[in-house]
Amino acid sequence: MTTQEAQATTPTRAWAMLALGVLAQSSGTVFVSAPAFLIPLLHVQRGLPLAQAGLLAAAPSVGMVLTLVAWGALADRFGERWVIAAGLALTGGFAIAAALSPGYVWLAVFLVLGGASAASTNAASGRVVVGWFPRHRRGLAMGIRQMSQPLGVAVAAIAIPPLASGSGIAAALVLPIVLNLALAVLCAAFIVNPPRPAATPATQAALGENPYRAGSFLWRVHGVSILLVLPQFTLSTFGLVWLISEYHWNEAAAGLVIAASQFVGALGRIVIGSLSDRFDSRMGLLRIVGIAGAVAMGLLAALALTPWGAAAAAVFVVATTISVADNGLAFTSVAEAAGNRWSGRALGVQNTGQFVAAAVVGPGVGALIALVGYPAAFALVALAPLVSVPVVPPRDVTHASAA
Repeated sequence: MTTQEAQATTPTRAWAMLALGVLAQSSGTVFVSAPAFLIPLLHVQRGLPLAQAGLLAAAPSVGMVLTLVAWGALADRFGERWVIAAGLALTGGFAIAAALSPGYVWLAVFLVLGGASAASTNAASGRVVVGWFPRHRRGLAMGIRQMSQPLGVAVAAIAIPPLASGSGIAAALVLPIVLNLALAVLCAAFIVNPPRPAATPATQAALGENPYRAGSFLWRVHGVSILLVLPQFTLSTFGLVWLISEYHWNEAAAGLVIAASQFVGALGRIVIGSLSDRFDSRMGLLRIVGIAGAVAMGLLAALALTPWGAAAAAVFVVATTISVADNGLAFTSVAEAAGNRWSGRALGVQNTGQFVAAAVVGPGVGALIALVGYPAAFALVALAPLVSVPVVPPRDVTHASAA
């Protein structure tokens, strides 16, 4: 199929829905990632132990773990529009409560609740992509949709540290409050649920079947994604405080490095998604990402032993880019293998596994860094993508209803 033919079979509305999905998940990600960029304030300025600061950073991920499958089931049953809009509205509300919280305990509670609400965009916006785009465009579309996570982290990296340093936690949370409430209104007004194709005799019987009983493909992709998310969240959670505490960079310069790594990572997701469409092998590319991730984290660990801050920061950008490259491949593959009736729940399971791992990264890697230091911690985290390589399924699987 030529490029012109491919574009002709993709509805114009699909691109508008994709744009709304990216903005919606980006706004949720700003809230979820904001606590990680409060660590310099909490740890360096206020003396909160790194493990405890990491626990606060992980609080929204804990909330997401609790509700991802439920939001996916709601999207399967009722469609994407109101699931996304309601989730964003609740996220904005809990962000207000977090900003007004009197202490760390209540702050953690409202961060958990806000994360539980923000989870709506993860499962539902993925369904929008799979529902509106044909298979030969889904890799590119999901790569664009997956930009939302690094873009949200980049916005938080640029805005949250100076706001927190200058005016405290409440001021830093104003940005996610405004973004989530504004996007809730836009999504309620303009998102259109994708059309569901009529079942043929060949697909009717299979539509309601549990795809997890059809083989190990989905379970293996979930497992690979859990392993590959460990370096991603290690870098996004501790990269800023690493540059500040170990190389004595100021918050603005360190924040720009984190933001640059996220922007480059966002572009990398588009490239890898487009390649998966061109070569029609998402699993083959996923295997390459695992190998590259292990190499990049190992090199970062070696450079962390040196005083070469600029070189370490450059490799940090490369490692971050690789660490986020797998997400679009995995999400597209999960949605395609699960089919129209199960994609919301399957994406919920996919996200749940990843955010369980993310919730462990905050306190776990924080304690590991305190025990053995950044270089050894980075080297140990490099084992995760290495272990993922043999777990990647040998070939892609597509459900009949998603073909």
